[in-house]
Amino acid sequence: MQATSKRMSTETMVLGGLLTALVVVLQFMGTFIHLGPFSISLVLIPIVIGAAACGVGVSTWLGLVFGMVVLLNGDAAAFLAVDALGTLFTVLGKGMACGLAAGLTYRALAGAKPQLAVLAAAIVCPVANTGVFLLGCKLFFMDIVAAMAQSFGFTGSLGHYMLFVMAGGNFLFELTTNIILAPLVVRLLKIRKLQK
Repeated sequence: MQATSKRMSTETMVLGGLLTALVVVLQFMGTFIHLGPFSISLVLIPIVIGAAACGVGVSTWLGLVFGMVVLLNGDAAAFLAVDALGTLFTVLGKGMACGLAAGLTYRALAGAKPQLAVLAAAIVCPVANTGVFLLGCKLFFMDIVAAMAQSFGFTGSLGHYMLFVMAGGNFLFELTTNIILAPLVVRLLKIRKLQK
C-alpha cells in the first residue's frame, strides 16, 4: 500500500513539474497574442488540468507561477510603474485565486461527477482570474484605467470600460478555451492511465 501512495506522489510531482513548465511556456507565448490591451491567458488550461490531476496544492502553485511569469514578461509593466505593491497583490493574487478556486471546485464535485467537476473548475478558473484582476484595478489602478479608456476614445463609464473593453474579450476567450480544452485533456490523461 505504501508503494502505491509513494508512486502516486511521484506521479503528482512529475505531472506538476510538467504543468509548471507548460504554464511558463504558454504565458510567455501568450504575450504575443492580444485581445484588446492585454494578452490572453492560455495558462488557465494547465491550471485546471493540475486541479483535476494533482489537487488543490498543485493548482494553486500553478496559479502562483502564472502570476510570477506575468510579472517577469512585462505584461504588468504599466501597472508596476503606478503601484508596485498593488501590482504584486493583483497579479499574484489573481493567479493564486484562479488555481485555488479551480482546485477547490474540482475537489468538491469530483466524488459524484468527475466530468462535471472538471467543467465547473474550467468555468471557475477564468472567473476568479478576471474577478481578482478587476478588483485589483478598482482598488489600485483607477487612474491608469481612466487614462487607458481616454486613450482608446471610450466615452462610457469606467465600469463599462473595465468589464467590456479590458476584460470582456479576454474573459470570453479564456472561458471558451477552458471549457473546451481542459475537460478534453483531463479525459485523455485518465484514459492514458487506464491503458497502462
